[in-house]
Amino acid sequence: MVERLTKVRFTNLNKIIFPLEKIPKKQIIEYYIRVAPKILSILFNRAIVLNRFPDGVDKKGFYEKNAPKGTPSWVKKVRIYSKTRKNHTNYILCNDLDTLIWLANLTALELHIPLSTINNREKPDFIFFDIDPEPPASMKEATTVSLLIKEKLDKIGLKSYIKTSGKKGLHILVPIKPKLSFKQTKKFVHEIGLQLTKENSLVVSELSETKKPGKIFVDYLQNSLGRTISSPYSLRANSKALVSTPLEWNEIKKEIKPSEFNIHSIVKRDKDPWKDILKNKQDF
Repeated sequence: MVERLTKVRFTNLNKIIFPLEKIPKKQIIEYYIRVAPKILSILFNRAIVLNRFPDGVDKKGFYEKNAPKGTPSWVKKVRIYSKTRKNHTNYILCNDLDTLIWLANLTALELHIPLSTINNREKPDFIFFDIDPEPPASMKEATTVSLLIKEKLDKIGLKSYIKTSGKKGLHILVPIKPKLSFKQTKKFVHEIGLQLTKENSLVVSELSETKKPGKIFVDYLQNSLGRTISSPYSLRANSKALVSTPLEWNEIKKEIKPSEFNIHSIVKRDKDPWKDILKNKQDF
């Protein structure tokens, strides 16, 4: 499949990137080509951050914000000034299939997106709940808390979408019209977390409590300008080549296992529960 007509010049296609699963770079490129119809609309016009593993996931990788040296001229970029770092960063925009293939060839396994687009950077178009279980809490407890959050969102008329993080937790996103500030969306998520701490002993809502055994942290801090989350359908850099996978709400009631959602299974998955997420931006 990687032999399609493309602007990308491929390198080291047979190099093993996931040693345990014996997955070569060629298969990673093919994976991203297969999921392109599902992932590109979410990536569009977002300043992405890469997590690259050129020597494989068993070796040290690195995050990359700046477009790397040798980035082709046809790859779209956006120059953004950071007030905290007091410098500019040339972020990549993955707005087309060729760019997605080029990133896969760079072994940019993980694609991380901000919660706003470059058109309106300071106004998020997603509200984000990161449901993070601390062992011995597991996906079962994370599911319980996620359903409680959905119930609260339903009561105030907000449609929510869920995905696996690609690691041990779950992510809930609420698409909204970009009118509010990050400060407002962060406060909203924090308030939901605080409500849950009073109603369920599983839940903690402060960073200082995240490492308490058996607790579920409802992380609100990613609702900040410049912070990113793993893109839906992004691979994750773990030994099993797991994928951050959009789910239907009724799927998580079946005691899912993160290992079920991986590079092998996702390409066989026809359903796309987030197909209309960008068409459902809500007033809030």
